[in-house]
Amino acid sequence: MDSQNGSQGGVRERSNGRHDGEIWGAKDSLRRNAGKNKISSDEITPLLDSGSGSSEEDDEDRTETVWAGYADFEGMTWWHKPSMLWLIGPFFLLTLAMGGILVPKLNLILSLVCREYLVESNENLLLKPSIIGTLTLKPSLMDMDNEKCRHIPEVQAMATKFMLALTIVSGMLSAVMAPKLGALSDRFGRLKLLIITSLGGFLGEIITILAGTYPDTIHYRWLLAGAVFDGFCGSLTASMALTHAYAADCTPPPKRAVTFGYFHACLFGGIAVGPLIAALIVKKTGSIVTMFYFALAIHTLFIFYIVLVVPESLTKKRQLLAREKYAAEMGGRFNGPIGWKETLKRANILAPLKILYPTGPGTSSALRTNLILLSTVDTIIFGVAMGAMTVVVYYMGYQFNWDTAQISVFTSIVNSFRVSTLVLILPGLNYLVRTRRANKQRRDSGFATPEPNTGSDILDLSIIRVAIFLEFIGFTGYALVRSGGLFVLAGIVTSFGGIASPTLQSALTKHVPHDKIGQLLGATGLMHALARIICPLIFNLIYAWTVKGFPQAVFVVLSGCFVVAFFLSWFIRPHIYLEDPVMGQTRTDTDPDVLLDEEITGI
Repeated sequence: MDSQNGSQGGVRERSNGRHDGEIWGAKDSLRRNAGKNKISSDEITPLLDSGSGSSEEDDEDRTETVWAGYADFEGMTWWHKPSMLWLIGPFFLLTLAMGGILVPKLNLILSLVCREYLVESNENLLLKPSIIGTLTLKPSLMDMDNEKCRHIPEVQAMATKFMLALTIVSGMLSAVMAPKLGALSDRFGRLKLLIITSLGGFLGEIITILAGTYPDTIHYRWLLAGAVFDGFCGSLTASMALTHAYAADCTPPPKRAVTFGYFHACLFGGIAVGPLIAALIVKKTGSIVTMFYFALAIHTLFIFYIVLVVPESLTKKRQLLAREKYAAEMGGRFNGPIGWKETLKRANILAPLKILYPTGPGTSSALRTNLILLSTVDTIIFGVAMGAMTVVVYYMGYQFNWDTAQISVFTSIVNSFRVSTLVLILPGLNYLVRTRRANKQRRDSGFATPEPNTGSDILDLSIIRVAIFLEFIGFTGYALVRSGGLFVLAGIVTSFGGIASPTLQSALTKHVPHDKIGQLLGATGLMHALARIICPLIFNLIYAWTVKGFPQAVFVVLSGCFVVAFFLSWFIRPHIYLEDPVMGQTRTDTDPDVLLDEEITGI
């Protein structure tokens, strides 16, 4: 087994992802201190214990407990033991609501903007004021309005710019709050902060219902208040970061890409199925606002489920250690009188990004380069997804004259393929490349294969590069095709690139110790929030400026973004990670997720 040390002792490169001479699990540290299971630092392979000749069933039992993180949950009943399975169902419902209101909200805003445009431009001679006031309620009248509005470039531009304003408000606030919520979750637990993120959507849906039901009383610009609540509570970026942090607490590093892929599958599954449910609800009830009541009910259910059912993934001990470590860091940084310079440092919204450029013991230039490149590529992909969402919906209505039902079908088809990729192809690749190899090593050697943090491996990087290339092909197709069928085909190609995001997020968490995962994902949440501001600003304005002459120009720019991401991905090095100095020691022989006896007992 080959291993290489980085420029400093804490960063290591592994050829096969295995630590030399490690004792796995916090419960084994007492045996280690007592002189049992001793393994010298220069040995190349772990010693086989006395049970190396035991049955295959014993080997499998040991394989299931080799990750040190499992030691935190030993002895717990199943309903107290955290698992990503606790969140899969409710998270899917949450994304179902988000996907269900995606197209209705865009068309609701388009109708409200068009309503005001027609009134102000005196083009509403055939529409009585009482009828105009019901355009957002009756689907037939709304479709008549949308049929006209979809072909008015001024209305398209006004609606796009208002969506841009909503995105900027929500994005600016979430850029401030997402990293704070992520860092707080390391110290106070994931669930409390996850509830806060859902409260923003809860309040936003209430405002949307009021604006859609009483357009003469509540101006559509009140939707900006909903964006304020959503952003202040962290928005989607914080919700995804905290969900991933919860899953990372319960999942060994080699399996995190698959676990994150399941959550992304829920996300895109909700976006795929949500529009179909929305179309059915609108058709049955005759009111587009009913869909927002449905979303409001799901937010309420999600909050109560988190409060009453889901177990916390961070033990009290880990939370206390993270708080003590944070207090020590802050005490050392601001132990003198607080002046204006220190105040500015605390108020700097970009300060959370410092985790992407770690210094001190256990760091190296290779680690910093990996963290910066991975987070940059991840942000580009997220920014393109957020920026293109609105443009693609409006473009389909403008170019192909598709109504809400047809756009919903397109969204469902594309995201169904994306879900299939995440739940079939990504786990399949992980099984063929990682799981089968680990099982073979266990059978051949007779001992359990450890699952340490080893940074991103060759499989991670290959998946990222191929996925980015497929996204590039799909968006290039958007720019070139002029028929609806080929546009759907291009969308299907882009869907296969959906495995990039969970793999990138998983690779990032593999670079840092356990007590930094929330902070790291909070920092990427900050970058996602900034991308939600910058990317829609650029892409929506490009579409608004070019919709009359060359509406496909925005897809040319989006394809160029993937070219940049693909280029950067080739500079990411595999098997780089950071080990955490704990209690004044550098962990050169143990997994950074292991809690030492002193940390468990408080000695």
